[in-house]
Amino acid sequence: MGKILEGIRSPRDIKGLDKEQLCALCEEMREVIIETVSRNGGHLASNLGVVELTVALGLAFDPPEDTIVWDVGHQSYPYKLLTGRYGQFSTIRREGGLAGYPCREESPFDTFSSGHSSTSISAALGVSEANAIQGKEGYVVAVIGDGALTGGLAYEGLNNAGRLHRNFIVILNDNTMSISKNVGSMARYLTYIRTKPGYIKIKHNLESSFQRLPLLGKPLGALLRHMKARIKKFFYNPTIFDDLGFAYYGPFDGHNIKELTETLESAKLLHKPVLLHVRTYKGKGYQYAEQDPGIYHGLSGFDVNTGDTGDKSQSFSDAFGEALCQLAEEDPRICAITAAMQSGTGLTGFREKFRGRFYDVGISEGHAVTFAGGLAAGGMLPVFAVYSSFLQRGYDQLIHDISLQGVKALLAIDRAGVVGEDGKTHQGVFDAAYLQTVPNVTLYSPAFFSEMQAQLAFLVKKGQGLCAIRYPRGRELYRPGFFEDTVAPFSLYGQGEVCIVTYGRLFSFAAESLAQLERAGLSVRLLKLNRIIPLDPEAVRAAAGCGKVFFFEEGVGRGGIGQHFGFLLQGMGFQGRYFLRAMEDPFIPHAPMFRALESLGLNAQGMAAMVLGYCEEEKGAGSLEKET
Repeated sequence: MGKILEGIRSPRDIKGLDKEQLCALCEEMREVIIETVSRNGGHLASNLGVVELTVALGLAFDPPEDTIVWDVGHQSYPYKLLTGRYGQFSTIRREGGLAGYPCREESPFDTFSSGHSSTSISAALGVSEANAIQGKEGYVVAVIGDGALTGGLAYEGLNNAGRLHRNFIVILNDNTMSISKNVGSMARYLTYIRTKPGYIKIKHNLESSFQRLPLLGKPLGALLRHMKARIKKFFYNPTIFDDLGFAYYGPFDGHNIKELTETLESAKLLHKPVLLHVRTYKGKGYQYAEQDPGIYHGLSGFDVNTGDTGDKSQSFSDAFGEALCQLAEEDPRICAITAAMQSGTGLTGFREKFRGRFYDVGISEGHAVTFAGGLAAGGMLPVFAVYSSFLQRGYDQLIHDISLQGVKALLAIDRAGVVGEDGKTHQGVFDAAYLQTVPNVTLYSPAFFSEMQAQLAFLVKKGQGLCAIRYPRGRELYRPGFFEDTVAPFSLYGQGEVCIVTYGRLFSFAAESLAQLERAGLSVRLLKLNRIIPLDPEAVRAAAGCGKVFFFEEGVGRGGIGQHFGFLLQGMGFQGRYFLRAMEDPFIPHAPMFRALESLGLNAQGMAAMVLGYCEEEKGAGSLEKET
C-alpha cells in the first residue's frame, strides 16, 4: 500500500503517470482512505466517490498556483494525499494531526478552510477577483456537491460568478440527482464535440476573425451566435446554469480519468464561467459503503472486513427522536424539520411514523428557520433539529422570522459543546452566547436523556415564543445518585461556602469533582442551571451568599452564560470572588472529546484543580497577612 503515493509531493508528480499507473494510484488512495477511516473515524463514502475526479484535477491543473476550493471539505482526503500529506495521513482527525477538512494553516494547497456547506463558489469567486486585481495568473476551480447545491448561498455565488468575462470553473459533483435531460444521441454527440479542445480553439479563432472584419464583422458574429443559441436550445433543455451565465457541460462520468482530464483542459480554454456536471458514486470501491453510503458517510470507526460500525449505544440524538415521536402522537400540530441531517439528528423514526409532518429542506438552515416561522404562523408547532454549529447560519431568521413574529417554535440543538474530532468548524460553542441576544428565547440545557425528554415535553406543552433545548453529541456521562430530573430553572445540591455553577454535560464532571474537593476539606455547593436563558434570579441568589463562586462553561466565555451570570451576581451586591472558566479561543482543534475538555480544564480533574488552587492561594495569603 502506498507505493506510488510515497513518491507524490504535489499533483505535478502524477502528470507523467500512464493509464495503468493512474488506475493503481486510485486503488492505493482508496485502500489508504478505507484503512485510515476504519481506525480514526471520519468521512468515507464521500471521499471514495471523488478519487478519480481528484486525480483528474491534479492532471489538468497546477495547485497551489491554480486554486481548488472544496465545498464542505468532507471529500478532501484524496486531495490531501496528492498534495504531500500522505506521510501524515495516518494522523487525520487525531490530536495534533491532519484536520478532517481543508485547513489553511495545514497546507498552502488548502486555499480556503471549509466545513460548512455551499461556500465554495462564493469563496472561489473571491479568490478569482483577488487574482484579477493583483494581476496574478492561475485558474480557479470550485468543487461543489449536489447536496451542497441545495443551499441558497451556492446560488448567490452562481448569480455573481455568471457575470464574469473570464475563465471560472465550477464542478458539480453529482452523486444522486439529475440536473437536466438532453435529447437523444445527437445531444450526447454535440456535448462530446463541443468539449474537445480542438473545437473550442477553432471556435475562439473564428470569433476573433469575425471581430477583425471591417463593417460586417460584428453583425455577422452576432448573427452566428444567435443561430448557435437557437440550435443549442433545439437539442438541449436549458439549465438554470445557462440562464445564470455559465457554459454548462455534462453530465460526464466522474470515474473516467481520461474523459475528465480532457474536459477540464477544454474548460480552461473558455473565457467565461463554466459549469461541469460530473456523475460519481459515493462509496465507490468499498462494497459496504456503496450499498449504504448514508451509514458510511461519517463514522467513528469500523471493521474493514465486515463493515461493522461498532458502538450502537443510545445517543442524545436517539433519545430526542424517541421523545419527539411520543409527543407527536399526542399533539398533531408537531412537525419536525431537518436540514439534510435526518439520521444525525435522530429523526428517522419520526419520518417513518409521521411522513406528512416531516420536512427535510436540504442544506438550508436559514430557510429551515423561516419555514418553521411560517408553519408556526399557520398554526402548527414546528421543531427544527439542527447541529449547533449549523444553526449559526440561521441567526438573522431567528430574530426576524420567529422572535419578531411572536410565534412559538422549538429548536433541538444537537452537538452542543465540544464535538471532538470534527474540529474547529463543527464545535458547538457559540449557540448559548448568541441566543442570549435574541428576544423572547427560552433555552434549556439538560445533562441526561431522561432530563432532556422531560424538558422537551415541558417546552412543547407550556413553553412560549422561541423555545430551545441544547444537548451534546453521543452518550450521557456520570449520573450521581443525588440527581433528580426536573423542569425547574435550576437545582441546588449542598450548602458549602464554595459554589460551583455549571450546566449541561459539565454537570457530570462537576459532580465527579466533589469527592476530590471533599477529601481536601472543602464544603461545596453545586448549582446546576437547567434553564440557561433566561437565568432565574433565584439561581443567582443561591450563589450570591457564597464566598467564592466558580462557573464552568462548555461554550464561549465572551458573551456567554457564565459572563452574564457574573454580571447578575454583581447586581445583587455580591462581595465574594467570582471565577469563570470557558473557551477563550472558540476555534478548538480536533481531538477526542474527553481529551479536548481535559486540555480546556473542563473535566472533573480540571475543575477540582482550579477550585483547590484558588482556595489554597487565598489560605496562603491569609496566613501571610497574620504573620505580617
